[in-house]
Formats: sequence, structure tokens, C-alpha cells
Amino acid sequence: MEFIKPIRSFLVICTLFLILSSCGSGSTGSENEEGQKPNIIFFFIDDMGWQDTSVPFYTKKTKLNEAYYTPNMERMASEGMKFTQAYACAVCSPSRISLMTGMNAARHQVTNWTLRKNQSPDPKTNKFVTPPAWNLNGLSPSDTVEHTIQATTLPQLLREAGYRTIHVGKAHFGAEGTPSEDPLNLGFDVNIGGHAAGGPGSYYGKNNFSAKWRNGDSIWDIPGLEKYHGEDIYLTEALTIEANKEIDKAVMEKRPFYLYMSHYAIHAPWEKDDRFYKKYIDAGLSEFNAAYASMIEGMDKSLGDIVENVEQNGISDNTIIVFMSDNGQPKQASRNLPLRGHKLTPYEGGVRVPMMVKWPRAVTPGSTTNYQVIIEDVFPSFLEMAGVDYKGRVIQKIDGRSFVAVCKGEEASNTGERPLFWHYPHTYDQPPYSAVRLGDWKLIYHHNDQKVELFNIINDISENVDLSVTEPKKVMDLATILSDYLRDTHAGMPISVESEKEIAYPDEVML
Repeated sequence: MEFIKPIRSFLVICTLFLILSSCGSGSTGSENEEGQKPNIIFFFIDDMGWQDTSVPFYTKKTKLNEAYYTPNMERMASEGMKFTQAYACAVCSPSRISLMTGMNAARHQVTNWTLRKNQSPDPKTNKFVTPPAWNLNGLSPSDTVEHTIQATTLPQLLREAGYRTIHVGKAHFGAEGTPSEDPLNLGFDVNIGGHAAGGPGSYYGKNNFSAKWRNGDSIWDIPGLEKYHGEDIYLTEALTIEANKEIDKAVMEKRPFYLYMSHYAIHAPWEKDDRFYKKYIDAGLSEFNAAYASMIEGMDKSLGDIVENVEQNGISDNTIIVFMSDNGQPKQASRNLPLRGHKLTPYEGGVRVPMMVKWPRAVTPGSTTNYQVIIEDVFPSFLEMAGVDYKGRVIQKIDGRSFVAVCKGEEASNTGERPLFWHYPHTYDQPPYSAVRLGDWKLIYHHNDQKVELFNIINDISENVDLSVTEPKKVMDLATILSDYLRDTHAGMPISVESEKEIAYPDEVML
């Protein structure tokens, strides 16, 4: 039996070698078996409602689910995880600043959409309130631009970690004439089609993606796509082609990449995508609804084309894809029943959005979670996925929380104990408000008359029954939580036209 001793010694040495090799590799849970960081694709849609898809995010299919055809979203749902209670801000710029910074809109104070330097879209006259001062010039890489929020951005941190950071499509991070109208100043290595405006001049290459065809301002014209001018091509398709080229370049360079695939669709102007329009007309939809549906299907084709390119490049197993929208559907579109409201409103139809995560080896295919997430959670989640520790490296306070554990099936038991906040102290298109959701309950504080509404979202997803009179303790509890947060973030409150003073916080009104 003497020969056993050398064998045991050999096994011990081998085991120690494997342990030391593992410790010295610098590997994190976010790297694959070869130690490569995962690629991250954020497929971000503009103005897409919770039910604007053939994938049901409700407990059953609805009429809208039956009306639309999004096979690539269906495939992603079957291969990934659906988040049925995902939220964004009710309007675009606030959502985009939140995902870039990890801050809630009440804190970063880009609380409405931006476009022209030092100009607010709010109307000059309102008989109740005047909006407060806010960061109407958007995000900024420095403290030299007035009316902006300076922050360390998500792509900046990813680039420092070795990622090739690619921006394709809508930016809408900063006003025209400020550094942040160009995503290259915010941490992106590549910018295709991103500028100050939140919508395109046109979706048609034959119109040069310009607003000239509708006598619009050139501020809406999409930059950098001159090669497609005069061509019979839809903007969604052109952006997808360019995005896939950038994926190919990153693969050739053997670099992990972050692709921010930020489609202008389905934002106005609602121009039909002729590749898909006729089927919806033939199905009996109105011209508007058929055009809207064709834009959705064009977006879905883009998702499929990008997934196919990822597969052809052999990187599927090391690529995370997250699908999300920046706010609810526009008021011109069919309501996302059973939800109430639309874009810009505080109701579920304005803030609840479709979201899915496809993450090989981490997410259980075909799974669903009711865990509540909000747009600022994208920031810490993507950094954790990439294995990037941002603590001590950002200048702003982070409100977002990572949903990585949820993706991995480690959902916490106390998911209902985290408050979510919305703050829209403006008079553009809709009355101003602040709101909080905690667990099953949601409180909306209307700034014009300083009155509240209280809903139990689980029992009343349509927000039809206001319980503020019958549940005074719940109102006070939520009003306190909301008020404390607004004070802590120094959120701007509207000015009363009558008193010329800031309106009261909700807990002050409840006293």
C-alpha cells in the first residue's frame, strides 16, 4: 500500500493548484467560465405601454395582446424572465436620466422633458400653480452648465471597466447646445443617431429622417444617418443595421460591449411601417392603430435581428439582454386596459412598463416575477452584472437597487417594503403630482388642489376605487413617507398662484 501515499500527495497538490488558480483569476460571479465579462444589451423602447405587445404582462391576455404581433418578444419571454411590476417615470427625459445615474427624478430634478437650452415646455399660464425651478438642461458631465445635474454615468463606469460602450438611437439626455446633447460626452465610445431631441423628424429615409416634410424645426432631424437619406428604409431598421455593425466590431476586438439600443419608436410622429401596416388594416384596425401596431412590430423585428446577430457571432451564452420601455403609452393610443391613465399621468398606465431579462445560466427560462423594480434600478443592476463596484466612485447618491438577485431566483421575502417614488411638479399636458407606492398601496398627491388619492393596486389594478376617506391611517403613513423623501431630495414643489409660496408637502396637508 506504499504507492497510495504518492497518489494522495499528488491529489493534494492538484487540489491546491486549482484553488490557487481560482483565487488568482480575479473572477467574479459576473464573468463566464473563461473569465470574460458579459455583454449587456439594453433594448429600450420609447412610449411603449404595458400591454402594447402580444406578450401578456397581466394575469391573462387582453384585447391589445391579441391585436399586436411581437414574436421576438414572445421568444424572449420564453427564454427569459418577465417583470410584471416594472416602473419608469411617466415621461421620457426623467427616465433616461434615472437609468444613466441611478437617481430618482425627485433627486436629479430633471422632472420633465428637455429640448432647448434654458427653455421649459411648461405653459406660461396655469390658474393653480407655477412649476418650480428644475434641471431643464438635463444631465451634465461637469458643473459648468446651469440647470443640470452632474453625475457619474453608467456608460462611463462600464467604459472604465473595459467595455465598448455603444449608443444607438434616442439620447434625450441634455438640451441643445449643452455637452450632453452628444452621448460621447457621457461615457459612450460610439453615438449613432442620438442628440437633444426626444423624437425623430421622420421615420422615413426618403424624408432624410427630417421634420422638413411637416414644416417642422430642424432640431428634430436625426444626425449621422446621411448614408440612408433618400432611401426607402424605416428608421428602426436603419438603427438596427448600424447597431449590428457595432456588435460585430466589438466581437472582432474581443471586447465586452454595452449596447444601449434606444429606439425612437414608438414615439410620435406615428408614421406607418409599410413592412407590417397592411396586415393590421386588413384586421380592421383604424389607420392610426394600424400605423401604431406596425411601428411596434418593426421594433420587435429589430429585437429579433439583434438576437440573431448575437447568435451568429457565437456570443449568446455570454450576452445579457434587458427589454424595457421609458414610460406608458401616449394618450392618442388605445388604453392599456386594465390599467388606468397614459403617458405623463401618475396612474399605472403612465408608469408601469413591460420589462424582460434574458440572462443565460442565471435567469430561469419562461419565468415571471412580481418583484417591483423602477428605472433607476438599471444603474446598479448593470454594474453588478458587469462585476463593477461603483461604491466610492460616483459623485451622486444612488437611489436604485440591483435586481440581479431577483434574476437569479433569490427574490427577497420582504419585496413589498421598499417605497417607489414619482415626482412631476409640472403643468405640461397633465396636472402636477407626487406619488409613492409601498407594497400593495399607492398614494397620489395632486399639487393643484393638494388632495390625495389612495389605491390598493393588488385588489384594484385599474385604480377605480379611491380609499383615501376609508383608510386615513394608511393615507397618513404614505403621506409621511412621501413627504420625508421629497424633503430629503430637495425636490422642487410648485408655487401656488394664489399665495405665491411653495405648496405644502402632503403630510402637512393631512395634519
